[in-house]
Amino acid sequence: MTSILPHIVLDRGTAPKHSIIWLHGLGADGEDFVGVAEQMNLPVSMRYIFPHAPKMPVTINGGFVMRAWYDIADIDIAAKQDAAGIHASQEEIEKLITQEKNRGVAEENIFLAGFSQGGAVALHTGLRHPARLGGILALSTYLPLADTLSQEVSLSAKNTPVFFGHGLHDPVVPYALGKLSSDKLLQHGHQVEWHEYAMHHSVCAEEISDIENWLTRKMV
Repeated sequence: MTSILPHIVLDRGTAPKHSIIWLHGLGADGEDFVGVAEQMNLPVSMRYIFPHAPKMPVTINGGFVMRAWYDIADIDIAAKQDAAGIHASQEEIEKLITQEKNRGVAEENIFLAGFSQGGAVALHTGLRHPARLGGILALSTYLPLADTLSQEVSLSAKNTPVFFGHGLHDPVVPYALGKLSSDKLLQHGHQVEWHEYAMHHSVCAEEISDIENWLTRKMV
């Protein structure tokens, strides 16, 4: 049996036919966004999957071992990217997508969401998935391995809608990097909505409301 990342499951409603796989940021764990999910009121039953990233030494943090989707080697997070680590996390998220398909959830009803490093993996995976997904929530994040996307992008995934949310005062993933990532996807024909907020590296009530409204529109 194929191993799968440990994860929290939160079912909102009965017999859900929609799923969101929600990835936490560096050093956090799957518990991080459970409270956000519990705040949202969506028009359909929803299964939330919150995986725990593996623990690994993170170079920028002095090799300290923490939950991480990939290594970060430089303060400039778009430089010296850990391609092997990103691809390994992509494989793990694909297993979770397959798990939801095996539970009877159609791919167009499976959403990927992620914050910061988790958002980078959600983008990387969703844009390379061979079928159109319900959507990608990219929160306070950026497009990793952007130079390889044009060769690796799935044509079906070009129709997967993307919600970008970013803080104007983010000191961790700079606003400019997030906006550049969104603009790059738009230039390549992806369906992107950009949202910005007067916050730092976090989420806020306004963003949660916008996410709820966006998801509601994508489920109608």
